Amino acid sequence: MKRAYSKWSSVALITAIYVLAGVAGVLLFNFTNPLIANPLIRLFLADVLATIIVWVFGLLYENVSVYDPYWSVFPPVAFLIWAFYTNTWSLPVILLLIASWYWGWRLTRNWAITFKGIAHEDWRYTKYRSQHPFVFHLINLFGLNMMPTLVVFAAMLPGLMLFKEQQFMIYDFFALKGHDCFKFIICIIGFIVCIGAATIQLIADKQIHDFRAANPGKYCNVGLWKHGRHPNYFGEMSFWWGIWIMYAAFNGIDGFIGGAIAMSAMFLGISIPLMEKRQLANKPGYAEYRKQTRILI
Repeated sequence: MKRAYSKWSSVALITAIYVLAGVAGVLLFNFTNPLIANPLIRLFLADVLATIIVWVFGLLYENVSVYDPYWSVFPPVAFLIWAFYTNTWSLPVILLLIASWYWGWRLTRNWAITFKGIAHEDWRYTKYRSQHPFVFHLINLFGLNMMPTLVVFAAMLPGLMLFKEQQFMIYDFFALKGHDCFKFIICIIGFIVCIGAATIQLIADKQIHDFRAANPGKYCNVGLWKHGRHPNYFGEMSFWWGIWIMYAAFNGIDGFIGGAIAMSAMFLGISIPLMEKRQLANKPGYAEYRKQTRILI
C-alpha cells in the first residue's frame, strides 16, 4: 500500500489512525466495565487494543514507523484522561500532568521534525525486515510494537498510582507539616528530574539537528554530545526515573520500580547497542569518539 504522500498529509493520516485507535481504546475501557472491576486492567487492555490497531495500519502501509509517535502520545493523554476519570487534581497529579505533557510535547515535536512521510521507515525496522523476513511479522507485533507498549505502561504505573494521593490538594499545600512536607519535597525532586530530563532531550535535539545540517555524514560531538554519546537516551531514562521518584515519595521502594528498571534495560540493552553499531559502521572517527566519551552524560 505504498503511496506518495506528502509529509503533512502523512501527519494527518497518522493523526487519523491514532484517533481511531484512541476511540477504540476508550470504547473497550467502557464496555468491559461490567466484566472487569479493576480500571487499571481495563486501561491496560485499552492500551493493548490501541497498539494492535496501530500495528494493523503499519501492516497496511508496510511501515512499522506508524507506531513511532505512540510512545510519546499515549502517556500524557492517558494521564489526563485518568485525572478526569478519577476526578483527582491533587498537587502530585498536577505536577505529573505538567511533566508528562512537557515530555510528550518534546518527543512528539522531535518526531514531527524528523518524520519524512508515511513511505519512510526507520532504519531499525528496515534492518529487521531484511534480516529476518520469515519471522518479521512476529518481531514486528511483539518486539517492535507490543514490547515498547508494555514497557511504557509498566513505567507509567507509578504515575497512575499517584492518583491515590488525594490528600495533597492545592489548598493543603501551605498546611503541610512534618512527614507530609518531606514527602512532598521528594515528589518535587522527582518532578524536577522529569522536567530536567525532558529539557536535556530538547537541547540535545536542537544540537544534533543543527550539527547534522551543517556537517552531513558526521557524528555529533558538540554541546551535550561532547559529554555523552547518548544524551537523548539519558534524558528518556531519567524522565521515567523521575516519575518513579514522585511515586516513591509517598509509597517508598516497592515493585513499581520495575517499570523504570525495564525502561533503562531496554535502552541500555537494545536501543543504544543498535545505535552504536550503526554509528561505528557509518561514521568515520566514531570509534575514537566512543573511547573518549561516556555512553551517557
